[in-house]
Amino acid sequence: MAMTDSSSTDALSLWALDSIPEVEAGASLFDIVCGAVSADERGLHAGDIIILAQKIVSKSENRFIALDDVKPNPQALDVSCVVRKDPRLVELILQESQEIVRQVPNILIVRHRLGFVVANAGIDQSNVPNATNQVLLLPEDPDKSARDLRAKISQVMGVDVAVVISDSFGRPWRKGVVGVCIGCAGLASLIDMRTQLDREGRPLEMTELAVGDEIAAAASLLMGQAAEGCPVVVMRGYRFLEETGTAQSLLRSQDEDLFR
Repeated sequence: MAMTDSSSTDALSLWALDSIPEVEAGASLFDIVCGAVSADERGLHAGDIIILAQKIVSKSENRFIALDDVKPNPQALDVSCVVRKDPRLVELILQESQEIVRQVPNILIVRHRLGFVVANAGIDQSNVPNATNQVLLLPEDPDKSARDLRAKISQVMGVDVAVVISDSFGRPWRKGVVGVCIGCAGLASLIDMRTQLDREGRPLEMTELAVGDEIAAAASLLMGQAAEGCPVVVMRGYRFLEETGTAQSLLRSQDEDLFR
C-alpha cells in the first residue's frame, strides 16, 4: 500500500470550515464542502482528510422520520415500558437494529443493522428541526456516502483526498461520548501493526491501530456536541495509508464478543 503525498505542512493541523449552511434534505454535500473550501484561504491539498459530522450526511440524504407516521408493534410497546422511551422511537430503533444488547430504564443499546453497537441505533433529535415530532436516522450506507463525496471531489476539483464520516458514540466502561468513524473512503481505517518491532526489537502481537476512529475523535474536538455549528473539518499533514478501507473494518465480529 502506497503512502499518500504529504502536504507542505510538516506538523499535523486541523481546522473547521466556516460558512457551512443549515443542511436540508436533498442538499449536495459536495456543493456545501466545495463552497466552504473556496471561501477558505487554505484551500484543499492532495492528502488532506475531510471529516464530516454524521448529522449533515443524514440530513442531506433525507433520513428524517416523522414520529406521527410510526406505529409501534407489540415488541416496541413492551421495550418502551422498560426503557421509558416513546414507543414510536423504540419502534424505529428496533427497525434499524439487528438485536438488543442491553435495555434498562432510560438506556437502550442495540447492534445497529450496520454492525455498530450504539445507544438508540444512532437515532438522534438534537439539532433536528421540529425535534418534538421528527428524528434523524444514520445514513443508509456511510461508507458509500464517503466514497461518493471523495469521487466527486476528485472528479470536479482534481484533488485526491480521504473522507471520514464521524458520529459520537459512548463506550463500554468509559463515561462520555467520543467521535468514531462510521464511514470512510481513501484511507485504511484500521492498520494491523502485528509483527512490527518495538524499540526493543520485540514484535508486536496484538496492536491494531484504529486510524479512522482517531481521526474522527480529533475532528470532534472542533465540531463540538451542541450549538457550535462546525460539521466539516479538514486535517492536513497526516501521512495515512491510502487504500479502499471502510468503517466496517473497525467492527469486531459477534464471535469476538468477550463480554456476553
